Amino acid sequence: MKITLDSTPANAVDTACLVIGVFSKAALQGSADLVNQASNGALQKLIDSSDVDTSWKCATLLHGLPGVAAERILVMGCGETDKFDAVRYDLVCKSAGKFLRDHAVTSAHFCLNDIQASDLNEHWRLRQAAVNLDWSNYLYTATKAPKDDDHEPLKAASFSAGDELQPALEQARGFAAGYRRSRELGNLPPNICNPAYLESEAREIAGLYANVDIEVLGQEEMAALKMSALLAVGQGSVNEPKLIVMKYRGKDDTSPPVVLVGKGITFDSGGLSLKPGPNMEQMKFDMGGAASVIGAFEACALMQLPVNVVCVVAAAENMPDGKAYRPGDVLTSMSGKTIEVLNTDAEGRLVLCDALTYSEQFNPAALIDVATLTGACVIALGNHASAIMSKHDDLADELIEAGQQAVDRGWRLPLWDDYQAQLKSLFADMKNVGGMPAGSVTAGCFLSRFTEGQRWAHIDCAGTTWKWGGDEGSTGRPVGLLTQFLINQA
Repeated sequence: MKITLDSTPANAVDTACLVIGVFSKAALQGSADLVNQASNGALQKLIDSSDVDTSWKCATLLHGLPGVAAERILVMGCGETDKFDAVRYDLVCKSAGKFLRDHAVTSAHFCLNDIQASDLNEHWRLRQAAVNLDWSNYLYTATKAPKDDDHEPLKAASFSAGDELQPALEQARGFAAGYRRSRELGNLPPNICNPAYLESEAREIAGLYANVDIEVLGQEEMAALKMSALLAVGQGSVNEPKLIVMKYRGKDDTSPPVVLVGKGITFDSGGLSLKPGPNMEQMKFDMGGAASVIGAFEACALMQLPVNVVCVVAAAENMPDGKAYRPGDVLTSMSGKTIEVLNTDAEGRLVLCDALTYSEQFNPAALIDVATLTGACVIALGNHASAIMSKHDDLADELIEAGQQAVDRGWRLPLWDDYQAQLKSLFADMKNVGGMPAGSVTAGCFLSRFTEGQRWAHIDCAGTTWKWGGDEGSTGRPVGLLTQFLINQA
């Protein structure tokens, strides 16, 4: 979708659909006020007669309003002014995009970004409006062709703003590209999106930018580095595991990079600790952490942010096979620490522990792993927030702030040493599960043992990268949080 800026007054824009916002029981403002004046008060009369619903996220489509050049006007209800915040603004923009995605129009002019609300500056409003429109306009077609009578997505959209907000639009393009890449990777079926496919996508990104390099480690290279934990997870599959490393140089080589590490389990059967059949098809989303770090990396490269970034993807498929690793096995990780396997379905932490040890060589300014790590996280936080764990208060605060700014929120969970005792093993330095209590936290505690001396944080996105049992597929999260974090670092 092509997105541009257009400062023409709303009532004079010649467009298939003009999108404006109105509050409940409040004076019209911005573009809505211009439309009302041009139509001799027709818009206000429709609101007063309840023909236009001003409730939050409600959409009303008007045709042929006098004095207005647009063929149609989509009026989005913003609800009560005292309840309107960044989250409500984001969802109004997303609702408008979804409405038009399922409508006949293929172009539109958006004025939602001129809505005045406390703490929402015009740069942020424009960026988020464009990001959410693009997010809503996404259509999965890789294995499902559209029907002849399906509505086409928007092909072009303009936003009510002047050239001074072009930087906000450029940021929006970066966020949008990252979300699209992450969502597409998540939605692809596991017979297509396997570790080799993730490698090909990474190579495609690297080929687009002169300041991006890529290295891919196969089984032999990982074996030479003694990555036995990662290799054990993938040894029951015909699809060989990969460690994919992309490096973006936005500053000189003396500047320490931000290192993003993603769990890339392209399908998780649970291994010999086989998952139950219902909802197992959703385990194609178990590479959501990898998809999000790849998406954030691409957003950074597209925006050419002045920061160094390394993206490490630990890609494997967890399958039951005669060669599969077993409950009771003891694995020696790249760090030399030994791990007793009690459950082969706790595989994400095994691929991540070796990837985290590998990442120490980059001397990171911040080391952040992202993973659909635990079902316990979904129980704790649902689909609304990713879990953030860190022993570094400043890093945790920076990630939470970035999530607030991007409306891709995170919530901090404790990482106290009290929980470490749950990982005690009779036969190894640790076991790979800590039991039912605080399952998300003990998973974080496990990873913390491989990040000693590092400024590290763990993000569990099991509840946010897709909605369990939902029908919308991948959300792309937490691309927004990660991208905003990189912008803030830059």
